[in-house]
Amino acid sequence: MTDRSSLVGTRALVTGASRGIGRATAVALAREGARVWGLARDARALARLESEHGLTPVVADLGDDADVWTALDELVESSGGPPDIVVNAAGVFGIESIANESVRAFDDHLRVNTRGAFLVIRALLPAMLERGSGLVVNVGSISGWKAFPGNAAYSASKYGLKGLHEVLLEEIRGTGVRATLVEPAATDTGLWDPLDPDANPGLPNRADMLRPEDVAEAVVFAATRPDGVALPLLRIERS
Repeated sequence: MTDRSSLVGTRALVTGASRGIGRATAVALAREGARVWGLARDARALARLESEHGLTPVVADLGDDADVWTALDELVESSGGPPDIVVNAAGVFGIESIANESVRAFDDHLRVNTRGAFLVIRALLPAMLERGSGLVVNVGSISGWKAFPGNAAYSASKYGLKGLHEVLLEEIRGTGVRATLVEPAATDTGLWDPLDPDANPGLPNRADMLRPEDVAEAVVFAATRPDGVALPLLRIERS
């Protein structure tokens, strides 16, 4: 059993790396010594991450299958194999009642939060299984196990991600590949900006939310467990 006290020598891919939880996670993994690829659509934000933290940018749109497959195929080929750590942190978020939610917004939540994670896993898991090692971290949400009014699209996507994760756990059992679902409570990211939660008594105040760095530390914790130690679920909240 290998004790991973640091991530020096490991390779990690983080989706949604241009902002919020994804960005904080990419930076945290890099600080622990991992070589990190950050995947996102925002080329400028990824360029800043590259110059400030040494991350390797992967510009791709999770809504474009060919874009993602090409980018990940190139990553695997150029690095000699799949990443050791794959973090599905890309996400969209909005609040609207079922009676008023648009079909397009509902589909967008499923496309990014659920289907996007599946696409990345599907592209990389076969090679991870062949190698017999690796960690997949799926960033879920409290809304993936607890219902809140106005969260129809978001909850559907996060409950879907949880279901995908549960099946993944069963299919990788005994293979050497591990998976962790991180389910944070409300986290203060830019996704809240259009909603102005501090002005809405029905929403949590930003001062009471988790920080992206809190979630990133949970991902690092999962990634630094000794080989052979599984951490299927990690829920975090403010104390």
